[in-house]
Amino acid sequence: MRPGAPCPCGTHESFGDCCLPVHTAERDARSAEQLMRARYSAYAVGDGAYLWRTWHPSTRPESIRDAGLEWMGLEIVDVVAGGPGDECGEVEFRAHYRGGILHERSRFAVRASRWFYLDGNVHDR
Repeated sequence: MRPGAPCPCGTHESFGDCCLPVHTAERDARSAEQLMRARYSAYAVGDGAYLWRTWHPSTRPESIRDAGLEWMGLEIVDVVAGGPGDECGEVEFRAHYRGGILHERSRFAVRASRWFYLDGNVHDR
């Protein structure tokens, strides 16, 4: 994806100003929501290495497999904590893909001053 293209996470910023600098470690995600958005964008652009790096070591799988889905948009439903100074947070979202919607409440935690994805509960539709 080109840096000037709209960011897949839906912030209405360019990918180069929004999630790409987080993917390339120019800057860290500053909140659980920002990490959620960056992880969604990583799925959308196929950056499995970023997904693996931002998955908490206590729950991280051995590898990340691309499910081959075409991601169409992200909708943030609810955010609980997860801001500067917090040690944990939750983000509920709906990730739209061609043919369906993934609805999940994800948990995030800070480790070594960085946000990591812990796990999530998928909501049935």
